[in-house]
Amino acid sequence: MKIALVQQKAGHDREDNRARGLAAVDEATRNGAGIICFAELAFERFYPQVRVTDENLAFAEPIDGSTVKRFQEKAKLHGVVIVLNVFERDGEVTYDTSPVIDSDGSLLGSTRMVHITDYDCFHERGYYAPGDHGAPVYKTSAGNIGVAICYDRHYPEFMRALAVSGAQIVFVPQAGATGEWPEGLYEAEMRVAAFQNGYFTALCNRVGEEEKLTFGGESFVCSPTGEVLTRAGEGTEEILYADIDLDDAKTSPAHSLFLRDRRPELYCDWLGK
Repeated sequence: MKIALVQQKAGHDREDNRARGLAAVDEATRNGAGIICFAELAFERFYPQVRVTDENLAFAEPIDGSTVKRFQEKAKLHGVVIVLNVFERDGEVTYDTSPVIDSDGSLLGSTRMVHITDYDCFHERGYYAPGDHGAPVYKTSAGNIGVAICYDRHYPEFMRALAVSGAQIVFVPQAGATGEWPEGLYEAEMRVAAFQNGYFTALCNRVGEEEKLTFGGESFVCSPTGEVLTRAGEGTEEILYADIDLDDAKTSPAHSLFLRDRRPELYCDWLGK
């Protein structure tokens, strides 16, 4: 199976951002992709780089809004699974949310970012409430998919929860800026998560220079043995493809050893403290 990570810039024209995303779905399916993933806030400027404003909060939209509906139509048209990331409004509350759309166009559910940070140029607590959907795994026509939105990937408990629930591939929509962390750390983190949990990891990063941050791209895919299979360019707009075999997860060290030999009765009580 082929997966596609869409690494694109987001300008001030939100309609143009969405139109380019929809065109990327067309292109990726022409090239044989069965699952397509977009970066964090793929169709918006990265609002949390500045402190929250009422003007920015007004851009949040419901899950059943026009953005998700348009991608549902594309998914059904092409018979492809799509993982999005949107600025969601649910009543008076807003979230960083990844809807997962199956190949028949149905919305299987949505993952909301659970852990919310706040530091210079990442003022996320003003924009997002902590997610309340847990760590769901979606049984799609293309396999069992988990989603770890950006900051959630730093939490081994969250990544393990996806493995225990049967994820075969975990997509990571990210907004990673150049120079934010030591070089190679994102990659090392995803390689270890893939190896320890026995699934593919696919990190899709945004790209482009914005008001206060420059997003680096360099999206990549790791195998369940912790190897980097493919990597996108730095600062480039492109669609990254990877050919994967989900059966590789079954024979990974995590499934033949680590998950088999877990003893959660000894440590799961204190993990929550």
